[in-house]
Amino acid sequence: MDYKAQVTNSILSVLNGELTSADIYEKLEQPKTLAMGDLAFPAFVLAKVFHKAPNQIAADLVEKIDQASYEKVEAKGAYINFFLDKGKVASNVLTTIIEEGSTYGQNENGKGGNVPIDMSSPNIAKPISMGHLRSTVIGNSIANILRKNGYHPIKDNHLGDWGTQFGKLIVAYRKWGNEDDVKKDPINNLVKYYVKFHQEDKAHPELDDEARETFKKLEDGDKEEVELWKWFRRVSLESFNKIYDKLGVKFDTYNGEAFYNDKMDEGINILKDKGLLVESQGAQVVNLDKYDLNPALILKSDGATLYITRDIATAIYRDRTYQPAMNLYVVGSEQTYYFKQLKAVLLEMGLHSAANLHHIPFGLITVNGKKLSTRSGRIILLDEVLNDAIELAEQQIAEKNPDLENKEEVAKQVGVGAIIFGDLKNERTNNIDFVLEDQLKFEGETGPYVQYSHARAESILRKAGSLNFHTADKALDDPSAWETITALNEFPGIVESACKDFEPSEIAKYSLRLAKAFNKYYAHSKVLVKDDKLGARLGLVKAVSIVLKEALNLLGVQAPDAM
Repeated sequence: MDYKAQVTNSILSVLNGELTSADIYEKLEQPKTLAMGDLAFPAFVLAKVFHKAPNQIAADLVEKIDQASYEKVEAKGAYINFFLDKGKVASNVLTTIIEEGSTYGQNENGKGGNVPIDMSSPNIAKPISMGHLRSTVIGNSIANILRKNGYHPIKDNHLGDWGTQFGKLIVAYRKWGNEDDVKKDPINNLVKYYVKFHQEDKAHPELDDEARETFKKLEDGDKEEVELWKWFRRVSLESFNKIYDKLGVKFDTYNGEAFYNDKMDEGINILKDKGLLVESQGAQVVNLDKYDLNPALILKSDGATLYITRDIATAIYRDRTYQPAMNLYVVGSEQTYYFKQLKAVLLEMGLHSAANLHHIPFGLITVNGKKLSTRSGRIILLDEVLNDAIELAEQQIAEKNPDLENKEEVAKQVGVGAIIFGDLKNERTNNIDFVLEDQLKFEGETGPYVQYSHARAESILRKAGSLNFHTADKALDDPSAWETITALNEFPGIVESACKDFEPSEIAKYSLRLAKAFNKYYAHSKVLVKDDKLGARLGLVKAVSIVLKEALNLLGVQAPDAM
């Protein structure tokens, strides 16, 4: 419920057109503490109109405001502080949440518009490392948030399944690999060959020439090279999908770079027809001076294509296939300049969806302060981290709740959820230094803490037994519940804001705030006492359970009912 609108109308009714409704609404503030009120209006914005001291203006207006729908309205210095009617607000908020259930906070702002999300995008024949975690879970959460806001997200795992690295890999496989080893453990052995190639080519630079020749054969459709490439791609996808299943992430399409190999000419021809493609030192570029950007290199001097050539083809395909409301690329911050160039080129081409192309950057994930790199061999496998997290969660659950049913399944939900939440609680542009043990703590700013808060709410409801929440009185005027009520009321606004900012951390931080408010309330209140407010207190518990579960769902984290 938008109580800012109620306060806006109350102020508007005692003015004579000095401010518009929009002016008042925008100027309303939230006091630093609930003890100072729920909303405050700064009277000094009217000082030039009334030619009075702001303190006097505030006092005069308070005398005129109808306070019947408030607990109280008071002037404090230059501010008019509004204290909402706790019982009425609680009844409205709790009734709405219980009636709407998991749809609470949903809106139709997106009007069903398609939003392709370019995300995860691991390279074929390399393992999914911790370095792939961020794009995968940020993209998945943004998709969930978009859906909550009425959009139709299309998760596109734009696989790195083409390029000169396949020439290197094929050369390495033939020199140091064998079929049996790849069949036993495909990814680990393939990456071993790839790392060895980069170790050996320092002393033997002729290996790079051999790799280029091999990739040229692959591009030309040489049967042997194509069969090897298809095999590497197939075994890689089988391995990737096991990890995606563990993370609970599904994709709508896996169109990788190879899919666009035969689609690049169209983009190049559009650039030529519009006179945008010009020669520079033998290469073909698009001048981007008007965007204050360096020229975008589209074709090398030998006619070879680049990433941007394929990305232009990709953008044309998505534009034609989906007629997107937005086109999102969840790719690391180090590619920010590249995406500025790509967007500028597409704008110059006149591509319909170019104006709504958004690069969603994120910071690095490091381990002990070191950047991860497949080429150097310094990689940490995501699957191993997830398994370690599940094992650690299982140990902690065994200590805290040894009689818990389906411990293994709950441990998986907690362990995997801890990794996802540990990433998403950070603003996405920040760098993260990963420490597994910190993510799995049941106290503090962690996923398990929020999951445990939800499980606690469910435990209280089980102890309470059956109750008709739809008919129970929900006018909870207990001051100790007010922080939780106000947090519950904020959820729809948080959902909209997280969508506008493409920022899952807003949902994660909100869930921590709600969990803390609820646990504080629980610590100071006897919820299950049988009195006339029992239904209202249980309504609060039910609402907290619903909203915490939905917040976690938006992050891609499961919410077990018992832990």
